[in-house]
Amino acid sequence: MKRILAGLAVALAMTGAAQAETVLRIGDQKGDARAVLEAAGALADLPYRIEWSEFPAAAPLLEALNADAIDAGSVGDAPFTFAAAAGVPVKAIAAIRSKQDGLAIVVPGDSPVKSLQDLVGKNIGTGRGSIGHQLILAALENAGLKPDAVNIVFLLPAEAKAALSSGAIDGWSTWEPYTSQLELLEGARRVVNGNGITPGLSFFVARDDAIDGKREALQDFVGRLAKARNWGTSNYPAYAASWSKLVGLPENVALQYFARRDIHPAAIDDAVVSDEQRTIDLYLRAGLIQTKLDAGAILDRSFNDPVLAELGKK
Repeated sequence: MKRILAGLAVALAMTGAAQAETVLRIGDQKGDARAVLEAAGALADLPYRIEWSEFPAAAPLLEALNADAIDAGSVGDAPFTFAAAAGVPVKAIAAIRSKQDGLAIVVPGDSPVKSLQDLVGKNIGTGRGSIGHQLILAALENAGLKPDAVNIVFLLPAEAKAALSSGAIDGWSTWEPYTSQLELLEGARRVVNGNGITPGLSFFVARDDAIDGKREALQDFVGRLAKARNWGTSNYPAYAASWSKLVGLPENVALQYFARRDIHPAAIDDAVVSDEQRTIDLYLRAGLIQTKLDAGAILDRSFNDPVLAELGKK
């Protein structure tokens, strides 16, 4: 009887432990956070379990966040702004800075288009509210043109790639690694890039209820991701080899993508808040969102410590 009771106690304890285990449901875009975390060996000895979900772009990832299908994920500043304005219960809890050479409007190699002016009145594909959409609006405004100077066709990446190849659109406003893939494998050309006109921000974002209920796990994940990002930037060849196997694209695509983007973790500070407000204001002027947001209210600085600790090691 004692053995039976002891066994029952162990079984109940194990059941309780399983029920108490924290599970982070993380959304990712192929070749992004999970790829660098695995390549850097930053997922060892996790004190929680991760359930990964992969998405082709930020928009469906944010839709999953809104539907409570995932807890958190990595997205650009522009789609995050679009989602926050639509009432998705989400906040940015960590940031990265990157160069904008790879955020570009791309045209086929044999296209007569040489500049943004050549695209006036023509069709440009991109994702609604995406960083590609942001680039189109920012480039038009920078050139003194109205948002309707070009015809924006809203497409997911796979659809846009096919439309560009078939001639259904004249250009595709996209981001890495699609840009490097199109240039190196298909001979496409960039005619506009985001340098100087877009902030170069991306965020790791989380649902409000996950921030409240899974804070410790999210804090740990943010630190691991910052460490992995730094490793990736300092170890391009090793990262490219791992990324290439995972994504199924040649290493030269990865090497160009990594060198061109030059990603670095960033604490959510006054400069990040100011740049996010720029994106909000751009979308408001273009009529893409109807309500002015306060950037400080949708950026959460309480997760900065692990990022600052990692930055202090450099």
